[in-house]
Amino acid sequence: MENIVGDRVLIALQPINISRLSTHVVPIVPGTLIVVAGAGPKDSNGAGKSSFIAAITALLGDEQWRFASGAKAVSELLFNAELAAGGGRQWASADHGYIIGVFDEPEPRDPLTVWLRVNQEAPHLEIRWTSGVHLAMAPSEAERVTRADEMWAALPRSAGRRDVVARDLTRFLYGDRVRCVSFLSTSVRSKVATNLLSQPLNEISPERIFEAVAALTGLDAELDQEREARRDEHAKRLRAAQARQRLQEFEAESRSLLAAFDRRDRARELLAEATRCWRGRLARMLVDAAERDATLAQELERHRAGQRTAEETIAQVRAEIATLRDDTLDRRLAEARRELAQAQAQVGKLEAERAVVENTADELRGRIPALEEARRFADGREVSAAEAELAQARQRLNAALKAAGVAEREVDAAAAALDAAESGPAAAQLRALAEAGITAGGLRDALDVAEQAWNASGAAADGPHGRSWEHAVIVDAAALDDAARALADLPGSVLVSSAGVTVVGSFEKAPTGRDARIKAAEQRLHRARDAQEEAARAVRAAEDGVAEAARRLEGARAGVELAEVERRLAERRGRLAELTAAIEESAPRIAAAEREVSALDFRARTREAEIERLEARRARLEDDRRRARAEEARVVAERRELDLDGLTEAWGGTEESAREWLAALPDAERPLTADEWWRAAERCLDQALRATFRDEEEEEMPEELRFLIRDRSEPGAGRTAREQATFPAVCAALGSYLRAQEDYERHQRRQIEAQLATRQRDLAAADTGAEEAARSTAVHRAALTTAIKARLTRVAEEFERLDLAYGGYGATLDFPVPPPPTDPEQRWAWKVVPKWRRGEGQGYVPYNRRANTALMDEKAVKLVCAAAIASSSGGHLCLVLDELGRNLGKEHRREAVTLFRRIGETYGITVVGALQDDMEPYAVDACGQYIKLRRSSDAMPYNEPPVIVGQDRHASRVRALSAYVTRPAAPPSLDAARPSDAPPSPDAVLPMDRS
Repeated sequence: MENIVGDRVLIALQPINISRLSTHVVPIVPGTLIVVAGAGPKDSNGAGKSSFIAAITALLGDEQWRFASGAKAVSELLFNAELAAGGGRQWASADHGYIIGVFDEPEPRDPLTVWLRVNQEAPHLEIRWTSGVHLAMAPSEAERVTRADEMWAALPRSAGRRDVVARDLTRFLYGDRVRCVSFLSTSVRSKVATNLLSQPLNEISPERIFEAVAALTGLDAELDQEREARRDEHAKRLRAAQARQRLQEFEAESRSLLAAFDRRDRARELLAEATRCWRGRLARMLVDAAERDATLAQELERHRAGQRTAEETIAQVRAEIATLRDDTLDRRLAEARRELAQAQAQVGKLEAERAVVENTADELRGRIPALEEARRFADGREVSAAEAELAQARQRLNAALKAAGVAEREVDAAAAALDAAESGPAAAQLRALAEAGITAGGLRDALDVAEQAWNASGAAADGPHGRSWEHAVIVDAAALDDAARALADLPGSVLVSSAGVTVVGSFEKAPTGRDARIKAAEQRLHRARDAQEEAARAVRAAEDGVAEAARRLEGARAGVELAEVERRLAERRGRLAELTAAIEESAPRIAAAEREVSALDFRARTREAEIERLEARRARLEDDRRRARAEEARVVAERRELDLDGLTEAWGGTEESAREWLAALPDAERPLTADEWWRAAERCLDQALRATFRDEEEEEMPEELRFLIRDRSEPGAGRTAREQATFPAVCAALGSYLRAQEDYERHQRRQIEAQLATRQRDLAAADTGAEEAARSTAVHRAALTTAIKARLTRVAEEFERLDLAYGGYGATLDFPVPPPPTDPEQRWAWKVVPKWRRGEGQGYVPYNRRANTALMDEKAVKLVCAAAIASSSGGHLCLVLDELGRNLGKEHRREAVTLFRRIGETYGITVVGALQDDMEPYAVDACGQYIKLRRSSDAMPYNEPPVIVGQDRHASRVRALSAYVTRPAAPPSLDAARPSDAPPSPDAVLPMDRS
């Protein structure tokens, strides 16, 4: 199951959770130049170009990722929320993601989908593949991520029960053939050897150029076989040289021991010199300390005198301040301010009272017009006369109201009489008969009798039954019985019918007189209403008289009130004049008080200023005294630090003896300082220690000396003081050790001389068979040399052909055969030196001569392409470049980009290049496919859908590839021509947004 991809080429890529790249499918047109541009929040940076091309190199097995070591660097391509969204908390970093690629023949018929699962934890890469097109298609980004996990779980494992991991990626997918050469210049780049496109060609050594060409041409395996042969040769040489090595080791050990003995003799001399230098340091320190102590004593007396002078001056200043702070002036100022406040308070009261009086006068003046207007209604009457007139008017009103009441009662009585005349006295009987359905009429209503003819009881004077005739009714004789039954509940009722006048009787004569009674009642009602109207007119006239009398009384009272208001107004005016005069009299007294307060206040401020000046002087004097005390303390402390007694004890004598010892020194050593003596002593002791104990002899150091050296060499503050404090003890311990070793070293010298003579006799038997080991690999190395030269010759021929075909004057390679390395683990380091002509008919110039960067990049591209073409493994090659044209000048950019495309399309090499903004105008017109990654804001963690543009004849191919990978059930032909009626388009814009 090796070389699963075979001759298929990459036609589509889908990243899932890879950096900030969107999860949309990106079609890839093989065999041309593909440029990847970006549109980030500010410029092209931040759009994920480098992550995109890095994902392609990982999918194609670029060895920069170090697949043999697990390809841990690939996990750095996973989405990182902190880097992608500015540290936002609403996004989470991805713990795994996918790089999905679709591979197919140039004529699509047998697609293969390869899934690379990238994990944050080991294994960092897992590989699965399946036939057909299997991409994570869904409407949204989140759904595509979820769909990818589901599809990965459904894919078959590539190696039986387990997945293929990073170390087997190239073998399983590509059969160890080189499918990708890349130059990644960003943080996603692995830490491996740089290929020919990773830097300017003239900065790469010839050895590294050969390594890159060997990787492209498949010479690595043969070089490894040659190294294995050398390992066998080395083993045989090693066995032959063991005897000589044993002798050399003994000689080396002997020389080491003898050198150690010589070093210890030198150490004894250095230790004696270190002790003498230490003695010189003690003498110099004692003499210098005595001189410094005398100087400090004089300085101390000067500081103490300064303190006494400052204290005396401070006492004088304090006395002056106490005199100025007498409170007499303060008391006078307070009294003047109190008097001023009292005068101002009195004036304030007068002003307030004047304001009240003015307000009262204004109020009284405002009432006068209304009172004068009301007084006119009195017509000159006094209040008593107006009150009498009002009383008489009210009496007339009461009489009119009584007459109106009598007239109203008469109207009510007349109206009642009219109602009675119209209804009749037999109304109850008539209602009862009507309810029974019997027609009847009142007897009294039917009779027309004069009013005076009725008696007092209400019956007619000549009526047969007196009062009973009021309630008599007339009915028909046929209805007499029914009427009697209907009036059974009304005792005393009289029925009159044609049968006669009885209780149920009847009479022959028709009754009359109702109209006369109604007319008389109506006349009575008219007379009563006329009397009522006359009484009402009298009431209204009386009411008008009462109102007029009330107005006259109000006017009389307004006149009295007006007199009172004018009197009070005159009083307020007099009081206002008095208050104004009092205020004017107080003004001079207040002005004088203000002048007094101002003068005293000025004197007080002047006094405070003088006190502040004296306080400042006192503070300065106290600072001087404080500094003098500090200097005194410093001098005392410095004299204490000199420690004359301790120095005298360390020297072991008096100051005079130290001076004599220094005076006896040579002229060169006499002016040395204590530090110089110390550095010399420390240097001698250090040399003595190094001469006594080397690194391999550390175990022989006595424990006491080891402890002292460890203590004095502890890092940190005070290290020099520790070294000086332990110096005598270290010298004593080292001297004791050297004295103890002196007899042992003398005995060891005699033993080494005897053993060396014995071992030299055994040297002759160890020099046989060394040359036979070299003959076993001669034939293999000769054959490999021929193969390498043939392969490099083919690369040189292709290099020459490409250079001549694309604007050059010819190029070749110089590859001298190097000697094989002696180290069996070292690779046979060949050197390849590219050369080219700079003009027609000129000779070849080595690549490391000075040349412009554009030319170097052009030759590097041609050399890589030549090595790929000449490779014995064949197959499609993908060349991936970051910062495309970065080192090119503006005048060479378009030509270089065009060269990438022409070489790619001629030899079937897919060139993928990421570029910055300044390179985009030169590359967009010269490329075969244009991919733009977009992200409009730093707040967006993921990219927007990419824009893919196919240039020239690749426009329809981009559309066809997109349809092919998104609708694999019906793959369209990638060579389908445009419709004949459509004009040719220079590009095809395909935003791959399937949501």
